[in-house]
Amino acid sequence: MDEVEATIPENVDANRLRIVLKDLGWQNVGGREGIYARYSPPQEQGSPDVSPSVLIPLDQSATDYRHLMHSALLQLAHRKDFWTRSLYPRIALSSSDEFRFRKESSAPSGLISWRQGERLIECARRTLLAGAKYYLGPERHFVNRHGRFASRYLDRVLMGQTAPGSYIVTALAPPDDQVSLKPSSEALTSEWDPGSIRLRTVNEAVAHAVGATVEALDHYRSSGSLSGFETGVVDGVSYEMTNAILGIATNADEADITIEWDKASIPPSSVENHFEFHASDVPTLAQAAIKLAEDQSSAQLSIIGRVHLLAKKQAGSAGVFGVDSLQSAGPRKVRVRLADDEDYHEAIRAHEEDLAIQVSGRLEKEGNLSWLYDATVIRTLGPLDEYEASRHARTEFNPDQLEMF
Repeated sequence: MDEVEATIPENVDANRLRIVLKDLGWQNVGGREGIYARYSPPQEQGSPDVSPSVLIPLDQSATDYRHLMHSALLQLAHRKDFWTRSLYPRIALSSSDEFRFRKESSAPSGLISWRQGERLIECARRTLLAGAKYYLGPERHFVNRHGRFASRYLDRVLMGQTAPGSYIVTALAPPDDQVSLKPSSEALTSEWDPGSIRLRTVNEAVAHAVGATVEALDHYRSSGSLSGFETGVVDGVSYEMTNAILGIATNADEADITIEWDKASIPPSSVENHFEFHASDVPTLAQAAIKLAEDQSSAQLSIIGRVHLLAKKQAGSAGVFGVDSLQSAGPRKVRVRLADDEDYHEAIRAHEEDLAIQVSGRLEKEGNLSWLYDATVIRTLGPLDEYEASRHARTEFNPDQLEMF
Protein backbone atom coordinates (compact mmCIF):
# COMPACT_ATOMS: atom_id res chain seq x y z
CA MET A 1 0.00 0.00 0.00
CA ASP A 2 1.31 3.42 -0.95
CA GLU A 3 1.80 5.94 1.81
CA VAL A 4 -0.78 8.71 2.04
CA GLU A 5 -0.40 12.15 3.51
CA ALA A 6 -2.78 11.94 6.46
CA THR A 7 -2.65 12.44 10.19
CA ILE A 8 -3.36 9.09 11.84
CA PRO A 9 -4.63 9.61 15.41
CA GLU A 10 -3.21 7.55 18.24
CA ASN A 11 -5.21 5.34 20.60
CA VAL A 12 -8.40 5.17 18.54
CA ASP A 13 -11.02 3.14 20.39
CA ALA A 14 -12.06 0.18 18.24
CA ASN A 15 -15.69 0.23 19.39
CA ARG A 16 -16.00 3.94 18.63
CA LEU A 17 -14.46 3.39 15.18
CA ARG A 18 -17.04 0.67 14.50
CA ILE A 19 -19.91 2.94 15.62
CA VAL A 20 -18.71 5.78 13.39
CA LEU A 21 -18.25 3.51 10.37
CA LYS A 22 -21.75 2.10 10.87
CA ASP A 23 -23.17 5.64 11.08
CA LEU A 24 -21.42 6.44 7.79
CA GLY A 25 -23.04 3.50 6.01
CA TRP A 26 -20.37 0.81 6.37
CA GLN A 27 -21.49 -2.75 7.10
CA ASN A 28 -20.04 -5.47 9.30
CA VAL A 29 -19.37 -8.32 6.86
CA GLY A 30 -17.66 -10.80 9.17
CA GLY A 31 -14.97 -11.35 11.76
CA ARG A 32 -14.30 -13.28 14.99
CA GLU A 33 -15.95 -12.08 18.18
CA GLY A 34 -13.47 -10.27 20.42
CA ILE A 35 -10.64 -10.72 17.90
CA TYR A 36 -11.45 -8.67 14.80
CA ALA A 37 -14.33 -7.33 12.72
CA ARG A 38 -14.41 -6.73 9.00
CA TYR A 39 -16.25 -3.72 7.55
CA SER A 40 -17.20 -3.00 3.96
CA PRO A 41 -18.02 0.48 2.56
CA PRO A 42 -21.42 1.36 1.10
CA GLN A 43 -21.66 0.51 -2.57
CA GLU A 44 -21.15 3.62 -4.71
CA GLN A 45 -22.97 4.03 -8.01
CA GLY A 46 -20.73 3.13 -10.92
CA SER A 47 -18.09 1.45 -8.73
CA PRO A 48 -17.11 -2.25 -8.93
CA ASP A 49 -19.42 -4.71 -7.21
CA VAL A 50 -16.77 -5.66 -4.68
CA SER A 51 -15.02 -2.96 -2.60
CA PRO A 52 -12.08 -3.82 -0.36
CA SER A 53 -13.10 -4.35 3.26
CA VAL A 54 -11.21 -3.10 6.30
CA LEU A 55 -10.18 -5.31 9.21
CA ILE A 56 -10.68 -3.67 12.62
CA PRO A 57 -8.74 -5.35 15.48
CA LEU A 58 -10.70 -5.76 18.72
CA ASP A 59 -8.29 -7.50 21.13
CA GLN A 60 -6.32 -4.69 22.74
CA SER A 61 -4.20 -7.21 24.66
CA ALA A 62 -2.77 -8.65 21.45
CA THR A 63 0.86 -7.71 20.78
CA ASP A 64 0.06 -6.62 17.21
CA TYR A 65 -3.09 -4.64 18.11
CA ARG A 66 -1.54 -1.18 17.63
CA HIS A 67 0.07 -2.21 14.35
CA LEU A 68 -3.19 -3.66 12.98
CA MET A 69 -5.19 -0.59 14.08
CA HIS A 70 -2.67 1.75 12.42
CA SER A 71 -2.88 -0.32 9.22
CA ALA A 72 -6.69 -0.18 9.29
CA LEU A 73 -6.70 3.60 9.73
CA LEU A 74 -4.10 4.01 6.99
CA GLN A 75 -6.29 1.96 4.65
CA LEU A 76 -9.28 4.17 5.49
CA ALA A 77 -7.16 7.31 4.95
CA HIS A 78 -6.64 6.28 1.31
CA ARG A 79 -10.27 7.33 0.79
CA LYS A 80 -9.11 10.93 1.03
CA ASP A 81 -12.43 12.79 0.80
CA PHE A 82 -14.20 10.32 3.09
CA TRP A 83 -11.32 10.44 5.59
CA THR A 84 -10.92 14.22 5.61
CA ARG A 85 -14.58 15.22 5.65
CA SER A 86 -16.35 12.41 7.48
CA LEU A 87 -14.20 9.98 9.43
CA TYR A 88 -11.15 11.77 10.83
CA PRO A 89 -13.04 14.66 12.50
CA ARG A 90 -15.10 12.11 14.44
CA ILE A 91 -12.42 9.67 15.53
CA ALA A 92 -9.83 12.35 16.35
CA LEU A 93 -12.01 13.09 19.40
CA SER A 94 -12.61 10.36 21.92
CA SER A 95 -16.31 11.29 21.74
CA SER A 96 -18.49 14.17 20.59
CA ASP A 97 -22.07 15.32 20.32
CA GLU A 98 -22.54 16.85 16.87
CA PHE A 99 -24.66 19.88 16.02
CA ARG A 100 -25.14 20.29 12.27
CA PHE A 101 -26.53 23.58 10.94
CA ARG A 102 -27.62 23.09 7.33
CA LYS A 103 -28.69 25.73 4.85
CA GLU A 104 -29.73 25.27 1.23
CA SER A 105 -29.94 28.35 -0.98
CA SER A 106 -30.08 29.22 -4.67
CA ALA A 107 -26.37 28.38 -5.00
CA PRO A 108 -25.45 24.89 -6.29
CA SER A 109 -25.65 22.15 -3.66
CA GLY A 110 -22.63 22.21 -1.39
CA LEU A 111 -22.00 25.91 -2.00
CA ILE A 112 -23.25 29.10 -0.41
CA SER A 113 -22.63 32.78 -1.03
CA TRP A 114 -19.76 34.08 1.08
CA ARG A 115 -21.91 36.50 3.07
CA GLN A 116 -24.56 33.89 3.77
CA GLY A 117 -21.86 31.44 4.84
CA GLU A 118 -20.46 33.95 7.32
CA ARG A 119 -23.97 34.61 8.60
CA LEU A 120 -24.69 30.89 9.05
CA ILE A 121 -21.54 30.40 11.12
CA GLU A 122 -22.44 33.43 13.23
CA CYS A 123 -25.99 32.13 13.81
CA ALA A 124 -24.70 28.67 14.68
CA ARG A 125 -22.48 30.32 17.30
CA ARG A 126 -25.40 32.36 18.62
CA THR A 127 -27.56 29.23 18.87
CA LEU A 128 -24.97 27.50 21.05
CA LEU A 129 -24.48 30.61 23.20
CA ALA A 130 -28.24 31.07 23.71
CA GLY A 131 -28.67 27.43 24.75
CA ALA A 132 -25.73 27.65 27.16
CA LYS A 133 -27.20 30.78 28.77
CA TYR A 134 -30.53 28.99 29.17
CA TYR A 135 -28.75 26.21 31.10
CA LEU A 136 -28.16 28.69 33.93
CA GLY A 137 -31.77 29.90 33.89
CA PRO A 138 -34.48 31.07 31.49
CA GLU A 139 -34.78 34.72 30.39
CA ARG A 140 -36.80 36.54 27.73
CA HIS A 141 -33.71 38.54 26.80
CA PHE A 142 -30.37 37.60 28.34
CA VAL A 143 -28.48 40.63 27.03
CA ASN A 144 -25.05 40.02 28.66
CA ARG A 145 -26.27 37.80 31.51
CA HIS A 146 -24.51 34.43 31.70
CA GLY A 147 -22.26 35.52 28.84
CA ARG A 148 -19.01 34.44 30.47
CA PHE A 149 -20.29 30.94 31.16
CA ALA A 150 -21.61 30.64 27.60
CA SER A 151 -18.24 31.76 26.23
CA ARG A 152 -16.42 29.15 28.34
CA TYR A 153 -18.78 26.51 26.96
CA LEU A 154 -18.09 27.65 23.40
CA ASP A 155 -14.35 27.41 24.09
CA ARG A 156 -14.80 23.64 24.61
CA VAL A 157 -16.58 23.18 21.24
CA LEU A 158 -14.77 22.45 17.97
CA MET A 159 -15.87 23.36 14.45
CA GLY A 160 -15.78 20.60 11.86
CA GLN A 161 -15.63 20.74 8.07
CA THR A 162 -18.72 21.33 5.98
CA ALA A 163 -20.24 18.13 4.58
CA PRO A 164 -20.53 17.43 0.85
CA GLY A 165 -23.94 17.79 -0.81
CA SER A 166 -25.13 20.63 1.43
CA TYR A 167 -23.62 23.60 3.19
CA ILE A 168 -23.40 22.40 6.78
CA VAL A 169 -21.63 23.97 9.73
CA THR A 170 -20.68 21.27 12.22
CA ALA A 171 -20.06 21.87 15.93
CA LEU A 172 -18.41 19.05 17.88
CA ALA A 173 -19.04 19.18 21.64
CA PRO A 174 -17.33 16.36 23.59
CA PRO A 175 -20.00 15.18 26.08
CA ASP A 176 -17.52 14.17 28.80
CA ASP A 177 -15.54 17.39 28.66
CA GLN A 178 -16.04 19.94 31.44
CA VAL A 179 -17.07 23.57 31.54
CA SER A 180 -16.54 25.62 34.67
CA LEU A 181 -19.46 27.29 36.39
CA LYS A 182 -17.14 29.87 37.91
CA PRO A 183 -14.58 32.11 36.17
CA SER A 184 -11.99 31.27 38.84
CA SER A 185 -12.05 27.63 37.76
CA GLU A 186 -11.44 28.15 34.07
CA ALA A 187 -8.21 26.12 34.03
CA LEU A 188 -9.18 22.49 33.61
CA THR A 189 -7.23 19.77 35.37
CA SER A 190 -7.07 16.04 34.88
CA GLU A 191 -9.30 15.54 37.91
CA TRP A 192 -12.98 16.34 38.06
CA ASP A 193 -13.60 19.89 39.17
CA PRO A 194 -16.61 20.02 41.55
CA GLY A 195 -17.29 23.51 40.17
CA SER A 196 -17.62 22.15 36.63
CA ILE A 197 -20.29 20.27 34.72
CA ARG A 198 -20.28 17.88 31.78
CA LEU A 199 -20.72 19.43 28.37
CA ARG A 200 -23.47 16.89 27.66
CA THR A 201 -25.78 18.66 30.13
CA VAL A 202 -25.25 21.99 28.35
CA ASN A 203 -25.60 20.31 24.94
CA GLU A 204 -28.99 19.03 26.09
CA ALA A 205 -29.98 22.55 27.16
CA VAL A 206 -29.11 23.84 23.67
CA ALA A 207 -31.29 21.15 22.08
CA HIS A 208 -34.12 21.81 24.53
CA ALA A 209 -34.08 25.56 23.81
CA VAL A 210 -34.10 25.01 20.03
CA GLY A 211 -36.99 22.56 20.44
CA ALA A 212 -38.99 25.02 22.55
CA THR A 213 -38.56 27.69 19.87
CA VAL A 214 -39.76 25.26 17.19
CA GLU A 215 -42.80 24.41 19.33
CA ALA A 216 -43.59 28.14 19.57
CA LEU A 217 -43.35 28.37 15.77
CA ASP A 218 -45.71 25.41 15.40
CA HIS A 219 -48.14 27.07 17.81
CA TYR A 220 -48.09 30.24 15.71
CA ARG A 221 -48.76 28.29 12.51
CA SER A 222 -51.88 26.73 14.04
CA SER A 223 -53.17 29.71 16.03
CA GLY A 224 -51.66 32.88 14.54
CA SER A 225 -50.63 33.87 18.07
CA LEU A 226 -47.14 34.70 19.39
CA SER A 227 -48.16 33.59 22.89
CA GLY A 228 -46.17 30.37 22.47
CA PHE A 229 -42.96 32.39 22.45
CA GLU A 230 -43.99 34.07 25.72
CA THR A 231 -45.00 30.89 27.52
CA GLY A 232 -42.03 29.01 26.06
CA VAL A 233 -39.47 31.21 27.83
CA VAL A 234 -39.36 28.83 30.80
CA ASP A 235 -38.38 26.02 28.37
CA GLY A 236 -35.61 27.94 26.60
CA VAL A 237 -37.28 30.37 24.19
CA SER A 238 -35.42 33.68 24.29
CA TYR A 239 -34.70 36.67 22.11
CA GLU A 240 -31.19 35.31 21.54
CA MET A 241 -32.34 31.86 20.38
CA THR A 242 -35.18 33.27 18.28
CA ASN A 243 -32.82 35.73 16.61
CA ALA A 244 -30.23 33.01 15.90
CA ILE A 245 -32.83 30.79 14.22
CA LEU A 246 -34.16 33.82 12.34
CA GLY A 247 -30.70 34.23 10.80
CA ILE A 248 -30.55 30.55 9.84
CA ALA A 249 -33.96 30.65 8.13
CA THR A 250 -33.40 33.97 6.30
CA ASN A 251 -32.78 33.56 2.53
CA ALA A 252 -32.88 29.77 2.84
CA ASP A 253 -34.70 27.38 0.52
CA GLU A 254 -34.28 24.80 3.28
CA ALA A 255 -32.65 24.99 6.70
CA ASP A 256 -32.40 22.67 9.66
CA ILE A 257 -30.46 21.83 12.80
CA THR A 258 -29.64 18.17 13.45
CA ILE A 259 -28.04 16.84 16.62
CA GLU A 260 -26.29 13.49 16.70
CA TRP A 261 -25.61 12.35 20.24
CA ASP A 262 -22.41 10.44 20.86
CA LYS A 263 -23.33 6.78 21.12
CA ALA A 264 -20.66 6.04 23.72
CA SER A 265 -22.88 7.90 26.22
CA ILE A 266 -26.55 7.23 26.88
CA PRO A 267 -28.44 9.64 24.58
CA PRO A 268 -31.05 11.90 26.16
CA SER A 269 -34.59 10.64 25.68
CA SER A 270 -36.56 13.82 26.37
CA VAL A 271 -35.34 16.05 23.51
CA GLU A 272 -35.73 15.99 19.74
CA ASN A 273 -32.67 15.89 17.50
CA HIS A 274 -33.92 17.34 14.20
CA PHE A 275 -35.51 20.75 13.65
CA GLU A 276 -36.57 22.27 10.30
CA PHE A 277 -37.08 25.92 9.34
CA HIS A 278 -38.45 27.67 6.27
CA ALA A 279 -38.19 31.14 4.75
CA SER A 280 -41.90 31.56 5.53
CA ASP A 281 -40.98 31.45 9.25
CA VAL A 282 -38.88 34.64 9.00
CA PRO A 283 -41.66 37.22 9.58
CA THR A 284 -42.94 35.26 12.58
CA LEU A 285 -39.48 34.93 14.10
CA ALA A 286 -38.81 38.64 13.53
CA GLN A 287 -42.05 39.63 15.30
CA ALA A 288 -41.29 37.23 18.15
CA ALA A 289 -37.75 38.59 18.50
CA ILE A 290 -39.09 42.14 18.83
CA LYS A 291 -41.61 41.01 21.46
CA LEU A 292 -39.02 39.10 23.48
CA ALA A 293 -36.55 42.00 23.36
CA GLU A 294 -39.10 44.46 24.71
CA ASP A 295 -38.64 46.02 28.12
CA GLN A 296 -42.24 45.68 29.24
CA SER A 297 -41.87 48.45 31.80
CA SER A 298 -41.25 51.15 29.16
CA ALA A 299 -42.32 52.27 25.70
CA GLN A 300 -40.57 50.27 22.99
CA LEU A 301 -40.02 51.27 19.38
CA SER A 302 -38.96 49.23 16.38
CA ILE A 303 -37.26 51.08 13.53
CA ILE A 304 -36.13 50.00 10.07
CA GLY A 305 -33.43 52.14 8.54
CA ARG A 306 -29.91 52.72 7.30
CA VAL A 307 -26.84 52.74 9.54
CA HIS A 308 -25.24 56.14 8.91
CA LEU A 309 -22.92 56.53 11.87
CA LEU A 310 -20.77 54.12 13.86
CA ALA A 311 -19.21 55.36 17.08
CA LYS A 312 -15.99 53.64 18.06
CA LYS A 313 -16.79 50.84 20.46
CA GLN A 314 -15.45 51.52 23.94
CA ALA A 315 -14.25 48.85 26.36
CA GLY A 316 -17.14 47.70 28.51
CA SER A 317 -19.72 49.26 26.16
CA ALA A 318 -21.96 47.35 23.79
CA GLY A 319 -21.66 50.07 21.14
CA VAL A 320 -23.50 53.07 19.67
CA PHE A 321 -24.56 53.80 16.10
CA GLY A 322 -26.97 56.06 14.21
CA VAL A 323 -29.90 55.04 12.03
CA ASP A 324 -31.76 57.00 9.34
CA SER A 325 -35.32 55.70 9.47
CA LEU A 326 -36.91 54.41 6.24
CA GLN A 327 -40.40 54.44 7.76
CA SER A 328 -43.04 57.11 7.23
CA ALA A 329 -43.89 57.40 10.93
CA GLY A 330 -41.71 58.05 13.96
CA PRO A 331 -38.38 59.88 14.32
CA ARG A 332 -36.35 60.37 11.14
CA LYS A 333 -33.00 59.82 12.84
CA VAL A 334 -32.16 57.90 16.01
CA ARG A 335 -29.02 57.08 17.90
CA VAL A 336 -28.91 53.50 19.10
CA ARG A 337 -27.22 52.40 22.31
CA LEU A 338 -27.01 48.61 22.23
CA ALA A 339 -27.72 46.28 25.13
CA ASP A 340 -25.64 43.38 23.82
CA ASP A 341 -22.20 43.70 22.23
CA GLU A 342 -23.00 40.71 19.97
CA ASP A 343 -25.23 43.08 17.97
CA TYR A 344 -22.51 45.64 17.25
CA HIS A 345 -20.95 43.35 14.66
CA GLU A 346 -24.31 43.11 12.86
CA ALA A 347 -24.52 46.93 12.75
CA ILE A 348 -21.03 47.06 11.23
CA ARG A 349 -22.04 44.50 8.61
CA ALA A 350 -25.17 46.48 7.72
CA HIS A 351 -23.07 49.64 7.35
CA GLU A 352 -20.37 48.03 5.23
CA GLU A 353 -22.80 46.18 2.93
CA ASP A 354 -25.48 48.94 2.68
CA LEU A 355 -28.17 46.76 4.22
CA ALA A 356 -31.43 47.90 5.77
CA ILE A 357 -31.47 47.06 9.48
CA GLN A 358 -34.24 46.59 12.03
CA VAL A 359 -33.61 47.64 15.64
CA SER A 360 -35.82 47.72 18.71
CA GLY A 361 -35.33 49.58 21.97
CA ARG A 362 -36.61 52.06 24.55
CA LEU A 363 -37.23 55.44 22.91
CA GLU A 364 -36.17 58.55 24.81
CA LYS A 365 -35.75 62.17 23.73
CA GLU A 366 -32.69 64.19 24.81
CA GLY A 367 -33.10 67.73 23.46
CA ASN A 368 -33.37 67.40 19.69
CA LEU A 369 -31.93 63.87 19.67
CA SER A 370 -33.93 60.65 19.70
CA TRP A 371 -32.23 57.70 21.40
CA LEU A 372 -33.02 53.99 21.49
CA TYR A 373 -31.65 52.66 24.77
CA ASP A 374 -31.03 48.99 25.65
CA ALA A 375 -31.55 48.36 21.96
CA THR A 376 -31.35 45.12 20.05
CA VAL A 377 -30.63 44.42 16.40
CA ILE A 378 -33.50 42.23 15.27
CA ARG A 379 -32.25 41.49 11.74
CA THR A 380 -30.89 42.86 8.50
CA LEU A 381 -33.39 43.02 5.65
CA GLY A 382 -31.22 43.04 2.54
CA PRO A 383 -29.73 45.75 0.27
CA LEU A 384 -31.08 49.23 0.88
CA ASP A 385 -32.08 49.87 -2.73
CA GLU A 386 -34.01 46.58 -2.93
CA TYR A 387 -35.75 47.21 0.39
CA GLU A 388 -36.75 50.75 -0.56
CA ALA A 389 -38.03 49.58 -3.97
CA SER A 390 -40.18 46.87 -2.38
CA ARG A 391 -41.41 49.34 0.25
CA HIS A 392 -42.51 51.82 -2.41
CA ALA A 393 -44.21 49.03 -4.36
CA ARG A 394 -46.21 48.01 -1.28
CA THR A 395 -47.16 51.63 -0.61
CA GLU A 396 -48.37 52.15 -4.16
CA PHE A 397 -50.39 48.95 -4.02
CA ASN A 398 -52.14 49.92 -0.78
CA PRO A 399 -51.40 53.37 0.66
CA ASP A 400 -53.26 52.54 3.89
CA GLN A 401 -51.30 49.36 4.58
CA LEU A 402 -49.26 49.41 7.76
CA GLU A 403 -45.55 48.81 7.23
CA MET A 404 -44.52 45.99 9.50
CA PHE A 405 -41.49 44.52 7.70
